Amino acid sequence: MTQQSVGDLPFHTTEHSFFSKQRTIARPGYNRWRVPPAALALHLCIGMAYGFSVYWLPMSQLIGGNAPLTCPAEMSVWQQLITRECDWKISMLGWTYTLFFVFLGAAAALWGDWLEKVGPRRVGMVATLCWCGGLALSSLAIYTHQLWLLWLGAGAIGGIGLGLGYISPVSTLMRWFPDKRGMAAGMAIMGFGGGALIGAPLADWLMTVFATDRGYGVWQSLLALALIYAIFMLTGTLSYRVPPEGWTPESYRPSTGRGISTIQVHVNVAWRTPQFWLLWLVLWLNVTAGIGLLGMASPMLQEIFAGRLLGLDLSWQQLDKDQLARIATLAAGFTGLLSLFNIMGRFFWASLSDLCGRRITFSLFFLLGASLYSSLLLINSAGNVTLYAIVLCVIISMYGGGFATIPAWLADTFGTRMVGAIHGRLLTAWSAAGISGPVLVNYLRDWQLSIGVPPRQVYDITLIVLSGLLIVGLLCTLLVRPVADKHRMREVVTTSENSLSPAINWKANPEYPQLIISWLMVGIPLLWGIGITLSQATAFFR
Repeated sequence: MTQQSVGDLPFHTTEHSFFSKQRTIARPGYNRWRVPPAALALHLCIGMAYGFSVYWLPMSQLIGGNAPLTCPAEMSVWQQLITRECDWKISMLGWTYTLFFVFLGAAAALWGDWLEKVGPRRVGMVATLCWCGGLALSSLAIYTHQLWLLWLGAGAIGGIGLGLGYISPVSTLMRWFPDKRGMAAGMAIMGFGGGALIGAPLADWLMTVFATDRGYGVWQSLLALALIYAIFMLTGTLSYRVPPEGWTPESYRPSTGRGISTIQVHVNVAWRTPQFWLLWLVLWLNVTAGIGLLGMASPMLQEIFAGRLLGLDLSWQQLDKDQLARIATLAAGFTGLLSLFNIMGRFFWASLSDLCGRRITFSLFFLLGASLYSSLLLINSAGNVTLYAIVLCVIISMYGGGFATIPAWLADTFGTRMVGAIHGRLLTAWSAAGISGPVLVNYLRDWQLSIGVPPRQVYDITLIVLSGLLIVGLLCTLLVRPVADKHRMREVVTTSENSLSPAINWKANPEYPQLIISWLMVGIPLLWGIGITLSQATAFFR
């Protein structure tokens, strides 16, 4: 076994504190299947970022109640950040959601190197403090009615927690499962997609419990979530273990097929290679198209099909208030169904990539995606609601699958030594897509409405543009090639007795009690969330 030179890996450390990387190294016999529940414990909690919109309406009625007290038109944005005299606009609250993913990408990019230095336990602890601390600050922001504190707490500090919590389990799992990298990443990232299935109904229930005649129970709900999530995230963080250097599963034989590299590339070198930027574009294009469609799936359903959702031959403009409310309920169930496919796609497509390779999987995303986006033009014109729902579910499954498959492709391309840091920098593509996708879709829609295009046709140009983006993504996918050997980390031979030892592996202990308890802790809440989502989705098909 060889040791990385100091020049290539400048963060060698000898500390042995409880949160050090050395204290998390697994002992012989450790069962690697205990690690996925720890990863899921973090991702199921931070995934609540997807479901935070459950708070927007009650947050916009904190002062005026059912008759919100609108701020004066002449009041500046800065005054709205500190005022306690009028209610917040939902558009202002929505910036919290944007801040989530901007700070997620920034934190993952800036501190990905630190993850490789100190290990997942310390990073997971900081992620817990930031995410749960951000929720607690948000609770205080609601109590004192200070919008700037909400942006700082949930948006900025919470966003940093999202970034650190997102990358720390992924690199750890891929080291434990070199034979199933896609499945390993899919298990962790599936939790991030599933966080809203648990968090949104839980937050809604907590608001009901704490609601009084004088308030909606919003700040109490946020504080309770912070405490609940802190328990789960700390349990997962303290359960982290990393394999010793050189460990491989029994009977594992490294594969060099399907674009899997045998070299290790330093993060400071990787991000300068064309492969990194091609993969950056692959993720950005896949997420831009997916998040754009996800954001407009509900209004598209309502505006295109309108009265047909109720069995009536009425346009959107002809519907009365009661009919619009019934359609909104159906759209909410449909949105829950999309969330479920988002989760399942993360595990399914990432696991499939272990069998057919990452390039083929992403090529399928882009080819099939472009075809399905284009087919929506015909489906919308024909008014086939069922076919529309099926196509949207497949598209959103590939959107989630892209998030879960890209870490494995990074590991295949640059090696696993610094995949956490490289993945962190690549996630800036997500931050960019979080802006480009909604902006592209919303502005195209508004422009078409402004020139008099009927609501059911305002998405046609958008679907054509998104299809074009996916074709560009396919070209980027096909251009990815193995990294040149000149980018390999320089290695030096040590005199350590272990340097000549064979690869480490062991027969895993069954550890059935620990495995059962660990999986039940994350499995029961996830099944509860899925059950609620399915019950809501059934309303769409009645």
